[in-house]
Amino acid sequence: MDWNSLVNGFKSFLQLEKGLSENSVGAYLSDIAKLQDFSTNHLRENESISALQLSLQDLELFITYLHELEISPRSQARMVSGIKAFFNYLEIENLLPNGNPADLLEAPKIPQKLPEYLSLDAIDTLFASIDHSTPEGKRNRAMLEVLYGCGLRVSELVNLKISNLYFEIGLIKVEGKGNKERLVPIHRAAINHTVYYMENIRAHLNIKPKHQDIVFLNRRGAKLSRVMIFTIIKNLAKEAGISQNISPHTFRHSFATHLYENGADLSTIQDMLGHESIVTTEIYAHINETYLRETLEKFHPRFQQEL
Repeated sequence: MDWNSLVNGFKSFLQLEKGLSENSVGAYLSDIAKLQDFSTNHLRENESISALQLSLQDLELFITYLHELEISPRSQARMVSGIKAFFNYLEIENLLPNGNPADLLEAPKIPQKLPEYLSLDAIDTLFASIDHSTPEGKRNRAMLEVLYGCGLRVSELVNLKISNLYFEIGLIKVEGKGNKERLVPIHRAAINHTVYYMENIRAHLNIKPKHQDIVFLNRRGAKLSRVMIFTIIKNLAKEAGISQNISPHTFRHSFATHLYENGADLSTIQDMLGHESIVTTEIYAHINETYLRETLEKFHPRFQQEL
């Protein structure tokens, strides 16, 4: 069978069997078109190769070809996914009697971007920029103490419940992803600022129905939105003269990074962050390695010498 027949069958399979959108189908077909062009014009001299004749080695040569074109690893990985889907379809149609050549095709490793985090000095500077003379300022200080001090996700912060505060034993109960609950220690400063907010600010709000158990509320007595937390942090960073592009999640990264830098083990950090896999938590070890290298390059005389 020729390329056009196979690609048309694949297109129908994606549309009818998989129910993919027009854009998704188009992305798959674009990837296969690149493979077809390579197989027709670059793989064998003066020889057009059918998709059914391609081997694992041929597919690996295609990935090498993409690399030489300086296509990003992320785009290459997406193309590998499209190629695997195409050959899986051919296998379903019993068109690959010698097996699926894409089974062992590996996508290039995508460089992991290390998350942004704030130094302790930057955290202190940002907290100092809060206007504590206003009700919102007192609320914001309490919120950020909890956000940073407990390593919460923004969704966990806005949904934090009064009934889940166990200040007498220094713990809060957090409802994380997939409705999974975990207990997280809370430090004395966060407790004090939160208690002050609840007794002197929140107690005077006209609280909306269904929001009576939510800790942090807006001036209308309703739960704060995630966007509002983002806006508050952006404005505070601007006031504090912090040039980093920070978000609520930056405080979570800072929480974990500072714990690791001060000797906490990854398993403990994993539990406090609510990560299902320790692999997710291991990124903070890489952050620490980057920090150590930058410190050496800045201060160690051997690193400062020119080769």
